[in-house]
Amino acid sequence: MKAQYTAVIFRDGDWYVGWCPEVKGANGQGKTRKECLRDIAAGVTTMLEYYRAEAMKQAPPDAERATLTFA
Repeated sequence: MKAQYTAVIFRDGDWYVGWCPEVKGANGQGKTRKECLRDIAAGVTTMLEYYRAEAMKQAPPDAERATLTFA
């Protein structure tokens, strides 16, 4: 099973706007629902990459990095 995230979206005038409550800072917008969801997904990817890089800066040089897989 792949990781799953929630998208909260709504119309605001001519736009769809939303965010992912599980990933702070992952927001999006679009003229269509599909564009908005795609923008939020890009935000999730960007923020997770940023958080990972920032966390690795705090790890000691000999720290091991492992991948977690959720079933």
